[in-house]
Amino acid sequence: MKPHRRTFSDVIYSLLLLVTPIVCAVAQQSTSEAEAYNAEIQAWHDKRLANLKQPVGWLSLVALDWLQEGKNPIDSIGTITLEKGILTFEAFPGVRAAVGGNSFPAGILRAGVERVEIGSRVFTIIKRGDRFAVRMWDGESVRLRTFTGIERFAVSKQWKIEARWEPYVPAKPIKVPSVIPGYLEDYKVPGVAVFSIEGKECRLEPVESGPTSLFYIFADQTNGQETYGAGRFLYSDPPKDGKVVIDFNKAINPPCAFTDYATCPLPPESNHLSVRVEAGEKKFGEH
Repeated sequence: MKPHRRTFSDVIYSLLLLVTPIVCAVAQQSTSEAEAYNAEIQAWHDKRLANLKQPVGWLSLVALDWLQEGKNPIDSIGTITLEKGILTFEAFPGVRAAVGGNSFPAGILRAGVERVEIGSRVFTIIKRGDRFAVRMWDGESVRLRTFTGIERFAVSKQWKIEARWEPYVPAKPIKVPSVIPGYLEDYKVPGVAVFSIEGKECRLEPVESGPTSLFYIFADQTNGQETYGAGRFLYSDPPKDGKVVIDFNKAINPPCAFTDYATCPLPPESNHLSVRVEAGEKKFGEH
């Protein structure tokens, strides 16, 4: 009997028998990684929504009143007197005001410190430059009660980008505009993340840095169409080994996208990207 001669088809078939399990294993691993990443982003997004829905959050803001020197009446609550940078509160008769659960019929208020509770409402003092304002929340606000979520672009790992980190030594001081006309806020930029999208070099400068995160305010070519017109916010881990990971799937709307009573910073000119970032949160409602 003549020995069987292997044909070209036999060789290809044998190779397929060897390669197919490897290809399937790689595909299965890739699918598992994608599912794990999608689950990670979903868990992050669920936490983001939970924070938004807190009784004292951006969805429950109901007022932002700038204070003048002298006495300032606060709707059905009391008066706040501003005198040479010192603020004092006095509740109207019959109004039960508290701070931290303790009765607070009158007393000194400090910006960003005391939160005064009156029923479902809470207010505090904020300071922007040399101006003071009353910021008020209501845990029973219509926007909070009717909130159903935020539309997003489809999650894609291609928008998780490893960027080159170029530190600034010393940190670069910049002035960042805000939605408050004429108000500029001072920030120090620790460096810049450099990466490419669609072959175009992009640069993002974080305006705040800390031991656990960097904070970016950026604009891109989707603003005013699919996304909020004034740009979006993004956080990343600090740089490591000269790299920083920018995950645009975690790009979020600023507070001003949800309420007229926020004082959001705007993207600095250096963070205006000339590309479309089709990732993260889309615009919300009519803001």
